Amino acid sequence: MSFFNKVLASVGVGNAKVDTKLNDSTFKVGEMISGMTEVIGGNTSQSIEAIYIKVYTTYEREANDKKYTDSIAIYSHKITEPFTINEQEKKAFPFSFNLPLNTPVTMGKTRVWLQTGLDIKNAVDPGDKDMIEIRPNAFIQAGLTAAQNLGLKLRKVDCEEAPRAYRGITKFVQEFEFVASSGPFRGKFDEIEFTFIPKGLDQVELLIQVDRRVRGLGSLFSEALNMDESYIRLTLSSADLSTLETKLHQEIARYS
Repeated sequence: MSFFNKVLASVGVGNAKVDTKLNDSTFKVGEMISGMTEVIGGNTSQSIEAIYIKVYTTYEREANDKKYTDSIAIYSHKITEPFTINEQEKKAFPFSFNLPLNTPVTMGKTRVWLQTGLDIKNAVDPGDKDMIEIRPNAFIQAGLTAAQNLGLKLRKVDCEEAPRAYRGITKFVQEFEFVASSGPFRGKFDEIEFTFIPKGLDQVELLIQVDRRVRGLGSLFSEALNMDESYIRLTLSSADLSTLETKLHQEIARYS
């Protein structure tokens, strides 16, 4: 019977189960996530190589003129060393780790979740999925507020493959796409995009892409060659947040 149970467990029938309970479900990047992971033994004892928790999100990439959505683990945390879980036994393991700085905000189409797994040799790894909410940190919130005050309306938020210059640092970036619905830039741009690249807890690189509105044949030619797009790169520290609206106004106005 024991051998039969082991065979079943190897294909996921009567296998050990894992359940993660979080102390909270809403975070900002860099904040600590903590909780308890419970392992419940199945119909036979099993050797667990490790319990791990991974932070996942999705992003879009283009290949051969087609768009694909990929899931990506942006962080992996190992909870335990190898141990054995006996038949119907229950074990609980506390954990804590800091949310990585490149975790995207859960706005628009962006979703973030924790995937807990048991690493079991020669068996199907059981898992548990927990969705979490990521709020804007001080830099992103200041950028969103400044944009709103400048008449920019948030149209879309999504994660896309990182620009070529950043692919050695990160595989994806989160883009905040705005339209100038009022204010000083109304009628001057098709869209404006913000991308925040973390440089640590107290510094970010803000990439701003401005897409000028087409005017006349010359502008049509420029748009066909993507020459109507311009890029602004700003390095921001916490000290810059109080004057960010003025700074953005000055920088974007140069391309209007």
